[in-house]
Amino acid sequence: MAEPRSSRKRLFVLLTLALATCLGVAGYIEFYLSRPIGEGPAGAPVNAVVFRQTWSEEPIQVIGIGDSITAGLGATSPDYSFFNRIIANPSDEFAEMQGVCLSAVLPNLKVKNCAISGSESKTHLDVIQDRIPTYEDARGIVLMTSGGNDLIHNYGRSPARECAMYSATLAQAEPWIANFRTRLETMFQEIDARFPLGCEIFIADIYDPTDAVGDAPSIFLPAWPDGLAIHAQYNQVIRDVASQRDNVHVVDLYTTFLGHGSHCRQFWRPHYDRRDPHYWFFSNVEDPNDRGYDAIRRVFLNTIVSTSVLVPQQMTADQTRAGAEIASSFAGSASPSGALGTFTASDRQGGDEQVAHRLFYP
Repeated sequence: MAEPRSSRKRLFVLLTLALATCLGVAGYIEFYLSRPIGEGPAGAPVNAVVFRQTWSEEPIQVIGIGDSITAGLGATSPDYSFFNRIIANPSDEFAEMQGVCLSAVLPNLKVKNCAISGSESKTHLDVIQDRIPTYEDARGIVLMTSGGNDLIHNYGRSPARECAMYSATLAQAEPWIANFRTRLETMFQEIDARFPLGCEIFIADIYDPTDAVGDAPSIFLPAWPDGLAIHAQYNQVIRDVASQRDNVHVVDLYTTFLGHGSHCRQFWRPHYDRRDPHYWFFSNVEDPNDRGYDAIRRVFLNTIVSTSVLVPQQMTADQTRAGAEIASSFAGSASPSGALGTFTASDRQGGDEQVAHRLFYP
């Protein structure tokens, strides 16, 4: 009798171990390796009402400056890049975003995208100085990304240097960060000089594909102990230099993309996005995919609507009041932090999308 009982016990232990192993493997795949991209719209809602009437009939020149994000690398079609979607809707645009673009409100719009994939901030200054003429008869809107490649190049494959700082220590990077500050100040000066009638510059800060965890191996790169600190310094430079000019506005890509990088499935992380726990990056892990570009398009448009002098002030005031009235009627459901529908961290964990819909798609 003892031998069959012992055999059953061994079988039970083996089956339990096998089940635990299968669950462990499945869990590891789901939470550490799986990076589904999802489908449909991505990012914050945009107030469509603001785009239902003309903002200005004066000549406007839109310029794109920067790296592969502004160039659109990773989009399955040029029409899906954030830059092009800001200008005009693609033919298969989401219903709630139809007509939500600059060409709908600025009828005398011209466009020139000077962004170069793989370029670093030194190149961006060269582009401004060499390729952007003076526009005597047009106001400017400049859409810009700069600095990301300064951080990620050369992926740890060669010793760190200025504008290719990957693997550098913070002490080693400090003079390069200071040079970036000077270079960015010069870029803004040079851009302003090319628009005698005035311009507005919208520069994105730098997102983090590791969701602020800093574990570079999760994006298939060598460990970089000081990476988060240097990244934070670069973003602070962008914010500091932008704050010195009334016509320069920072577009918050960093916060927008938290929860959509290499840890997008890890529900225990502080930046987990329960409403959209999906990966917004392209296969190269440094550029966005189509949904990432949709999110970038939206945060750029929201920043433009909230800051641009081209938007009629009465229009923005009316929509702010309307948004406040609707938000108060839904107290406790969601917490818009402003008229443009940015949500708090608790809302990211599962806020009420009906409130967002009523606020921005009336």
